[in-house]
Amino acid sequence: MSAAFTAGPRLGPSIAEILDRHLTSAGSPTATARAVADAIAESGDDGTWLSTVPRPELLAAAADLERRPDARTLPLYGVPFGVKDSIDVAGVPTTLSCPDYAYVAQDTAPVVQRLLDAGALYVGKTNLDQFATGLNGTRTPYTVPRSVYGGEMICGGSSSGSARAVALGQVPFAVATDTAGSGRVPAALNGIVGYKPSRGLISTVGLVPACRSLDCITLMAGCIDDVDRVMAVITGRDDDDPWSRSPGPRYSGTTLTVGLPPETELMFFGDSGMRDAHLRFRSALLRDASRGDVDVEVVPVSLAPFLAAGELLYAGPWVAERLTVFGDFLAEHPESIHPVVREILRSGTGYTAVDAFAAMQKLQELRALTARVWRDVDVLVIPTIGRTFTVDEVMAQPTATNTMLGNYTHFGNLLDLLGVAVPRGHTADGRPHSVTLLGPALADDAVLHFASRLLQQPRTQRPSPATAPTR
Repeated sequence: MSAAFTAGPRLGPSIAEILDRHLTSAGSPTATARAVADAIAESGDDGTWLSTVPRPELLAAAADLERRPDARTLPLYGVPFGVKDSIDVAGVPTTLSCPDYAYVAQDTAPVVQRLLDAGALYVGKTNLDQFATGLNGTRTPYTVPRSVYGGEMICGGSSSGSARAVALGQVPFAVATDTAGSGRVPAALNGIVGYKPSRGLISTVGLVPACRSLDCITLMAGCIDDVDRVMAVITGRDDDDPWSRSPGPRYSGTTLTVGLPPETELMFFGDSGMRDAHLRFRSALLRDASRGDVDVEVVPVSLAPFLAAGELLYAGPWVAERLTVFGDFLAEHPESIHPVVREILRSGTGYTAVDAFAAMQKLQELRALTARVWRDVDVLVIPTIGRTFTVDEVMAQPTATNTMLGNYTHFGNLLDLLGVAVPRGHTADGRPHSVTLLGPALADDAVLHFASRLLQQPRTQRPSPATAPTR
């Protein structure tokens, strides 16, 4: 079995390395654009991209950038990036992986515009589970992507193409989304970093909502430094986004208290390889903490109230929120929707206002319970996923497998948490193992600091992101 999982991520140069090439004449934005176009062409239709900037236009955009008088001072000068195809780019179709729903965007989402203004090169739109509804990457009428690890393993979703584009080294980062784990799960299955910031730090204007009260724009990247560089550009208040808010405090440098759930509360759904890999990681963390190798104190934390909140997402009325966006399309074009997604949307019609208020009350009670955890804990460390699946396994049991994939992610936005999925080795048969570092809203800097320590990636303190409105 181990021979089936021999590939893994092939990360390209980091943002820092790309900038160094562009600023030292060892390379140029045009040369970088040419390399990106070549890599995408060589991969062919593998389910990563739904549309890309035509090669001549991409090279022309890079050449135009080089001619700008101030271009070399821009923080992302000539750095290529991809965008999940639920986020608008002016003049480009936004499809949400549903051809009959597609429209040509009139305006560019603020998150993308900030990147362009910072000198980044837009490459194209990445594949996703239709209407951003799913965590497995198979719910698309286009080519179904696979994990870069091979073995017919799913890519994860809904931000499947964004994860693959980074893991294949085609771009150093990609803009994605995460409502129920859509950024963290594919990051885990492709061996890269998936950062779901505190909701509201990045404007969601120009994002077609999956669940507006929970949606969060996220990043896929190969390292924490790339996350930091991009966040310094795209973080900022937007008065047009009612969920927008300012960043929290910088990490103070004090010892971090890390919460670990009891082993008895962890579920791996029969995947002994994933269980063994995670327990090895926990043992190493505990050993390092006891020796003082890392500035952390480890304490036990029950995961029960977090998991209870996660059960509300698809077994409660939040699924009905998707109908505020897709309800008319469901009524008028049901056959245009992927069968699994169609049934999920239809299930939302069965909830009443009473159901919604009852669930809101239950969630508030669980928020109160979990809030007590953050009085004494800075970071909660859990598996990102408990088990991997093949494409055939997901096709055979689309709902059950998806529920298992979301076990450790569904509660994140419901409880207003931030999360960073980081790769932490492999199972004995070569599959990727990932852990998620969770923190309370606006504790992003402290959690990213701990992520950088786990990955042994030195972190540079950068200027605070802009807080002015984007418009």
